Amino acid sequence: MANIKFPEVKDRDPNAEVDMDVLNDTIEYIRPAVQADGGDIKLASVEKGVVNIEMLGACQGCPMSIATLKSGIERILKDKVPGVTEVIAS
Repeated sequence: MANIKFPEVKDRDPNAEVDMDVLNDTIEYIRPAVQADGGDIKLASVEKGVVNIEMLGACQGCPMSIATLKSGIERILKDKVPGVTEVIAS
């Protein structure tokens, strides 16, 4: 995977559109950690800064998947991808 250059949070426009290339690259960056626990993630949709992630594999039905989504995936996506305001699971 190529080196991802993440924009600094302080330099972002709070009303920016989600950069789909950076979003997809960041999901690919996160994916191995989720796969290490037998799960996977898939981008379902993006609308007005809200990223909808589909939790797959061992993540489906796992009681910890919401914690993983909010404490891990959402935190990383909001930090690394301009325009992301929230991450939800489908």
